[in-house]
Amino acid sequence: QVQLVESGGGLVQTGGSLRLSCTASGRTLGSLAMGWFRQTPGKEREFVAALSWSGYTKYYADSVKGRFAISRDNPKNAVYLQMNSLKPEDPAVYHCAATNVGVTRISGEYQYWGQGAQVTVSS
Repeated sequence: QVQLVESGGGLVQTGGSLRLSCTASGRTLGSLAMGWFRQTPGKEREFVAALSWSGYTKYYADSVKGRFAISRDNPKNAVYLQMNSLKPEDPAVYHCAATNVGVTRISGEYQYWGQGAQVTVSS
């Protein structure tokens, strides 16, 4: 089992930056691909970014490409999402997730999920 805990959410002004962290316990993340998804009330969970276990393969949603960056630190058992140039459409609860099937954009292929971190953007 893997327990994932997100941190770093909060309130930021439009154009600002936040860095989300996801730390794991229960097992090492080193062999797992990781992803970030976001969800707003009444909407389905949306893919944001994903990263292979090695860190070499990265996927991004078109809506965040060039603004967000996913990274990992396997010795620290952590994954990060650096969010820059935040926009009014970015607020959501951001969840990190882990999968053993390889890097993927599909939420249904992730076995482990964190509870989420709220990101709010003010104009």
